[in-house]
Amino acid sequence: MRPLSHVVPSALMHLLRDTPLSNGKVGFAWRAVVGPALERATHVRLEGRVLLVDATTAEWSREVKRSSPIILERLQAILGADVVERIEVRRA
Repeated sequence: MRPLSHVVPSALMHLLRDTPLSNGKVGFAWRAVVGPALERATHVRLEGRVLLVDATTAEWSREVKRSSPIILERLQAILGADVVERIEVRRA
């Protein structure tokens, strides 16, 4: 038997994939992937298939750039592989 903590994220991913794409859905996925500290230090929006990330400081910008491959992989797992193709990081 699998622990509930393993089942809930999987169920959540399936539910999210079936809902229409919106700013709220993208923001929720971002928060789920990066955690609360990085979420507070960034603002994201989806333009086409590019996720634009505005970071509040140069340090957060570097952190997002460094972690972009992992973040992208996790976002694609939640939102679907064809929703976000790349992440572009900018300093706010």
